[in-house]
Amino acid sequence: MLLAGKNSLVTGGSQGIGAAAALELAREGANICLTYRKHEAEARKYAEEIEQMGRKALALQCDIASFADAERVVKAAIEAFGSLEILVNNAGMNWDGVSWKMSEEQWDRVLEVNLKGYFNFTRQVAPVFKDQKYGKIINITSINGLRGKFGQTNYSASKAGIIGFTKALAKELGAFGVNVNAVAPGLIETAMLKESEARDKIIDLAMGESALKRVGQPEDLANLVAFLASDKARHITGEVIKIDGGQYI
Repeated sequence: MLLAGKNSLVTGGSQGIGAAAALELAREGANICLTYRKHEAEARKYAEEIEQMGRKALALQCDIASFADAERVVKAAIEAFGSLEILVNNAGMNWDGVSWKMSEEQWDRVLEVNLKGYFNFTRQVAPVFKDQKYGKIINITSINGLRGKFGQTNYSASKAGIIGFTKALAKELGAFGVNVNAVAPGLIETAMLKESEARDKIIDLAMGESALKRVGQPEDLANLVAFLASDKARHITGEVIKIDGGQYI
């Protein structure tokens, strides 16, 4: 197992990419603290599944846009596990609209969750990782942070910000043995996509861009997250790795 004895915190671990990442990290041996905002039943279910693997699991409710919530969750994870070595910043949201109709609330909330939320949790773990001279931070961004997307100026800006944040953080923490990388998915079939009334249209547009002509699954990202969280990726930092079936090329 790649992560035996390691302890991990995954934000937004109650569904989609976050849940898949939490389960894969656990399969590789890590104990998991996962956060949720609304989906408590799902978070508890995944925590139980992780415990059935023989790992420790903790499911905590929080709003990642809250600095105080992030502080509370990280403290609770360290108290429960004894240490923390891996942070997966995943929780996020979108609230779409063209720029000339977008409200201030739409802009502020997406940036607070998607960008400030990543800072909030990183700010809590960075001193810990620095002092122990070891840590892995994996930030989930998007190919739309690299290229932009119509109707998503707020979302694209937040995901582009995560890329800059990742690179700067890698420079700051590299001397202390901490790896910081970002994963940029294209279209992934999450519950949000499955439940969307525009699902077929969204998939058709993505398939028109895709080289592989397949819809990505959360597990496709989870496999890379587990690798980046392991010492097999010890010489990789400051990278943005696309998992998009060739959507971006």
